Amino acid sequence: MKTSKTTAIIVPCYNEENRLDRQAFTDFIQSHSDFILCFVNDGSSDNTIAVLNEIKEARPKQVHVLDIPVNGGKAAAVRAGALYLEGSTHADYIGFIDADLSTDFQDFKGLVDTLESNDMLDVVYGSRNKGEGNGIDRNFLRAIFSNIVKAFIYLILRLPIEDTQCGAKVFRKKIVFKTFAMPFQTRWLFDVEIFIRLKRFYKPDHVMNHIYEQPLAKWVHVDDSKLGAKDAIQIPAKLMLIWYKYNLTGGLTTQA
Repeated sequence: MKTSKTTAIIVPCYNEENRLDRQAFTDFIQSHSDFILCFVNDGSSDNTIAVLNEIKEARPKQVHVLDIPVNGGKAAAVRAGALYLEGSTHADYIGFIDADLSTDFQDFKGLVDTLESNDMLDVVYGSRNKGEGNGIDRNFLRAIFSNIVKAFIYLILRLPIEDTQCGAKVFRKKIVFKTFAMPFQTRWLFDVEIFIRLKRFYKPDHVMNHIYEQPLAKWVHVDDSKLGAKDAIQIPAKLMLIWYKYNLTGGLTTQA
C-alpha cells in the first residue's frame, strides 16, 4: 500500500562515512516522493557530513541534513531531528531508523502503513522479538544480553512490550512534541523513556490502545556498533537512573 501522506525519517549519524549505504538511501528517496529523509550528523569526527550532503544533492527538497557540532548521543540526535521536522516540515508522520539500515525501508514502510490504516494508533514500532521470522539475524551472545536487559526494562515499564530498543519507530506528528519536547536522561536508552512518556500521556490503562508493536520481516545486526562494551556494562545502572528520575523526581532535564 502506498501512503497518501508524507512520512519523514530521522537517521542519526555518528562517524558513518565508511559504512553508510549512500546508494540505498539515494535510491529510496528518488523512488518515494512521499518520504523525507532527515540526517542528523551527531558531531562526527570523520567525513560523514560530506556523505550526507552528497545524498542531499540527489533530492534537495526531500533530504534535510542537520549538523550538530558536538556529539551528544543517539537520543539527542533523534530528538533534534524530531523537533526540527515537527516545526519545519509538512510531514504527517515522523519516525526514525538506524543509519546501518539494520531495519530496511520495506519494514519501515510497513510500520507507516499500519499507522495510516488505524486512526486509533499514534505510534507503531518495530519488534525483533514478537513473532520473529527467518529474516531476523542476531548475534547469540548479544541476544542473551538483550533478554537480560529486556527483563530490567519490563520491571520499569510494566507494559507488554517485547522489544523497546528496536531502532525503527514512527509517530503521528501530533504526538511528536509531547514525546520529544524534554531532553532525555540517557544517550542510548531513550526508547524506554519514550514509552514512559507515552504511558504518562495516555495513562497506563489506555496506552496500549494507541501504540502497536509490529514484527519485522528482516533485521540484521551490523558489526561496528556505536554502543561499546563499556556502554553495555552500564546499561543496568542507566535503567535504574531512568526509574529514579521518572518515578522519584518526575523526569529532570539533565542528560546522563
